[in-house]
Amino acid sequence: MDTNAAMKLSNQIRETAYSIHQYHGTGYLEKVYENTLAHRLQKTGLDVKQQHQLKIYDEDGTEVGEYFADLLVEGFLIIELKACKTIKDEHKAQLLNYLKGANMNHGLLINFGSYKFFIQKFIKSGKANPLTKMSSIFLPFFAFLSFFRG
Repeated sequence: MDTNAAMKLSNQIRETAYSIHQYHGTGYLEKVYENTLAHRLQKTGLDVKQQHQLKIYDEDGTEVGEYFADLLVEGFLIIELKACKTIKDEHKAQLLNYLKGANMNHGLLINFGSYKFFIQKFIKSGKANPLTKMSSIFLPFFAFLSFFRG
């Protein structure tokens, strides 16, 4: 899927998620928002799979595990949903690791738990960016430190 189509799809999902946030507000469990977003996107004709199993591969292509994406849209865009007060770095790291492990390029992190609507688009690039390398070194470190916050 090309980047323009992915951006168009992401915009459609963003608008749909925002309308859900306006209608339902905060306070529900993540599953309510997952069901609502899946329902509304399917009504527009999109292929949406809930709790879709994705296999995780090592660098040599060996399958090393699995996880279940909250939503997989059109077979190429992972949506990770949250219903928490604030998004933390470990939530972002989670989606980035899902993209890397599943060898996928596009993801959205959406939080319905805050009064202020939050959505962030992630694009995994095959190009080596020095800043990306640095962030990939520090993300696990910060995730580790988050366990010790008081």
